[in-house]
Amino acid sequence: MNRRTAIKQSALVALLGLTDIKTLFAATANLTKEVRGFHRFMLGKLELTVVTDGHILMKPVQPNFAPGIAAAKVEKVLKDNFASSSEVDLGINILLVRSADKLIMIDSGCGSNFGKDAGWLIQNLANAGIKATEITDVVISHAHPDHIGGLTDQDGKVVFPNASIYLSRSEHDFWMSPSPDFSKSKLKDEALKKLVVAVARKNILAIRPQLHLVNDGDEILDCIKMQLAPGHTPGHCIIHVFSGAEHLCHIADLVHSAVLVIEHPEWGFEGDTDFELAIKSRKTVMAAMAASRTTIFSYHLPWPGIGHVRRKGEGVEWIQQPSALPYP
Repeated sequence: MNRRTAIKQSALVALLGLTDIKTLFAATANLTKEVRGFHRFMLGKLELTVVTDGHILMKPVQPNFAPGIAAAKVEKVLKDNFASSSEVDLGINILLVRSADKLIMIDSGCGSNFGKDAGWLIQNLANAGIKATEITDVVISHAHPDHIGGLTDQDGKVVFPNASIYLSRSEHDFWMSPSPDFSKSKLKDEALKKLVVAVARKNILAIRPQLHLVNDGDEILDCIKMQLAPGHTPGHCIIHVFSGAEHLCHIADLVHSAVLVIEHPEWGFEGDTDFELAIKSRKTVMAAMAASRTTIFSYHLPWPGIGHVRRKGEGVEWIQQPSALPYP
């Protein structure tokens, strides 16, 4: 943009009463191209940043979602919500919390486990001005590959060498047991089960010197509270981030789709380790979030994963908080 164009635009915007003309002139004097691969906002005194690790395209919709539910019923819900009937596109939203001298990351993305459409975390951290060596703490919601897989690279080397890493004790014990129990899951793919176990064990073993095991209700790092929400995995946690009176809840893998699982929590997700327990946890947490009007951060809902739930009939619905800056 040349100076003449900038002046014309400044005059127009000022005429419309949308800005302070002096402020806009100052901005046009220092025009630079900004590349944003992140979303940043404040929660009390905490600086929060969201970066993307990519996405996971799940298809077909069934039985990944709503296993055992009549296809016509599922298709109608998707059509009514202008959603694809052939696939569900999952975001991978990574939340970072800067608190005093700490830089805390919640979950670590896929690493090298899901191909070219994921594993973008390190590059997008760089876009946000963050180096992997600057991460002081990593809180893991649960040990599925798309949450724990980014702790090590394809050679098995630890990616965040200076970080203390937190994982629920029950989650650790499940994956490190001789035979993790999937008998209450709807998942039938035995090869996938073996892969999930292998990735969890590989990463837990690699970060053992940095690992701290936590329990339900533990408060850590002066701004994080762990809450067990089992079912997706036995030690699956939602993570409360707080600063003074302000509060945000990271719901991890409690839900993977707004229209299929938030509005119909009983339809479930095939990847839940205990299908029925996951439904119970989902209903309980979503009802509490709606009642308290808590701001929610979702790992898998559309970018940047921030919103609320409110009552709709006998259930709840997702209300996305819009982001003024699109992800490039």
